[in-house]
Amino acid sequence: MSQVLDTPPPTAAPTDDDLAALAARHGLTVSGARPSLPAYVRQLWARRHFITAFATAKLTAQYSQAKLGQVWQVMTPLLNAAVYYFIFGVLLGTKRNVPDYVPFLVTGVFIWTFTQSSIMAGTRAIAGNLGLVRALHFPRAALPISFALQQLQQLLFSMAALVVILLCFGVPVAASWLLAIPALVLQSTFNAGVSMIMARMGAKTPDIAQLMPFILRTWMYVSGVMWSIDKLAKGHHDWPSWVVPVLQANPAAVYIDLMRYSLIDSFHASQLPHHVWAIAVGWALVAGVGGFIYFWKAEETYGRG
Repeated sequence: MSQVLDTPPPTAAPTDDDLAALAARHGLTVSGARPSLPAYVRQLWARRHFITAFATAKLTAQYSQAKLGQVWQVMTPLLNAAVYYFIFGVLLGTKRNVPDYVPFLVTGVFIWTFTQSSIMAGTRAIAGNLGLVRALHFPRAALPISFALQQLQQLLFSMAALVVILLCFGVPVAASWLLAIPALVLQSTFNAGVSMIMARMGAKTPDIAQLMPFILRTWMYVSGVMWSIDKLAKGHHDWPSWVVPVLQANPAAVYIDLMRYSLIDSFHASQLPHHVWAIAVGWALVAGVGGFIYFWKAEETYGRG
């Protein structure tokens, strides 16, 4: 006697659309998916205490192995300024016709170091913290922002030494010193934005971190850190007419000159480019907003591959 076994008819494999609908019906979302821009901003704001604590911890640990400890936060830019003074001020004579050259130089070095260190730290923000990125879920922009905040904290320590130098060289305290506050806010926004741009690029191509010191060194030399763009332009009448405006509109030069104008009474408004505050705000908005969006667009790719 034979038995007939009934087998169920074959069913088609579920399509991607079927699976997506099933996941949506049960409230499932893609792991590591990029949130909307407003949601991303809210996530960052919710982790503002982590960002501040992370920046402070990194700053504290930076010189923990050195015997002088946090003193190096001030000593490093001061030693750089001393080297630049000897090479550019004495040997190359750039201090001629520049009043208060030592305050002029030290201010330039301190403000430039803030931008340089923020960008270098941002370049390695993702690539240098892959363990943290892969282990924990948080908005990745917290890392480059933390590093930019760390450099701002370090600059504020250095500003105490800068004030002493200004007073020792006869620069009087003036109401214009208050202009340093908005100038630093704008520069910090610019630095954070560029740090986020470099963080995304460095995450994809880590070799960029090896190239950045050469790019930043070139940028420093054209930013008037050790010399006055205004004085040099007056001594080179054969330059094309566009050279000086381009040098003066360079964002690093803009923020350096704004700080010099704020702190040094011999640095006059005539040495600033036209509409300097508008230029400073423009660079901060372009870099800050543009850098943030550029970084956010690759949020789901960080730490993968």
